[in-house]
Amino acid sequence: MKHLLTSIIVCFATITAMSQNKAEIIVSYDSSYPNKFGKINNGKMSLLASTTEAKYFNDLSLWVDSLESTPEGKAKYIEIIKKTCMTVEPDGSMSFDLRKGPTKKSYTYVFTNLPDGSVTLYGKFGEDLGHYTEPLSEMKWTIVEDSTANVHGYECVMAESDYHGRHWKAWFTPEIPMPFGPWKLHGLPGLILKAEANGGFSFVATGLERTNRIMSPMYMQGDYSKVDRKEALKNAEYFANNEESIMNAQGQSVKIYSTDDQGNIIETPKYDGLKHNIEPDYKMK
Repeated sequence: MKHLLTSIIVCFATITAMSQNKAEIIVSYDSSYPNKFGKINNGKMSLLASTTEAKYFNDLSLWVDSLESTPEGKAKYIEIIKKTCMTVEPDGSMSFDLRKGPTKKSYTYVFTNLPDGSVTLYGKFGEDLGHYTEPLSEMKWTIVEDSTANVHGYECVMAESDYHGRHWKAWFTPEIPMPFGPWKLHGLPGLILKAEANGGFSFVATGLERTNRIMSPMYMQGDYSKVDRKEALKNAEYFANNEESIMNAQGQSVKIYSTDDQGNIIETPKYDGLKHNIEPDYKMK
């Protein structure tokens, strides 16, 4: 009986280890995209990848979501925010400046799975969390073999693709034969280290190293509803341009305004998906 129990424990441990898929490399990317104020937003993103799957995310957001996925972690995170963001005024009142604390910088997670032939994106669309899945076959590339570049010390070949309303140029390295890249970009015979699209969207690798990090599944998946991609993007644009009226209609009393670099109140520009969304095809006929 003792030997049987030992065998069961070993077998269970083996199955558990197999279910925890490990990455082989981690890539750091600088991402850039235009905002409605006519400026460029910059972000830091990461890609964990093996030969069969990849996970794209923001490290700080992943840390926040891992804490908030358990009651104990959520309580710990609230204490961290209080310590870093709360100020007690002389009259005893309290104010919070969330810019001071470790708050989520991005809601985007992308899981690419070769055996399933799919890519799944989790994100925030307006005030709603949602996810959708699409087949890998939606992205088609044309390789331009005589156009090369050196990116982060790797010789890369350029390829082009029209994808969801933007024309992409990507530089991939055959030295790392993994068909993944930043965001949802995939399908080339090598890791994508740089990509640019019309309108000012870009990703550039800034670091690459071996790793054995676990590619953990999506935290709090139940909080994300299944959505239609185009409808979700359309709703997100509507929310971005009507946030104040929507919140007031919900019973909140808010006034949303924008300021310039000198702190002067200015008229908030309109969000236009054709200019500001990485996938503007929801506005195209």
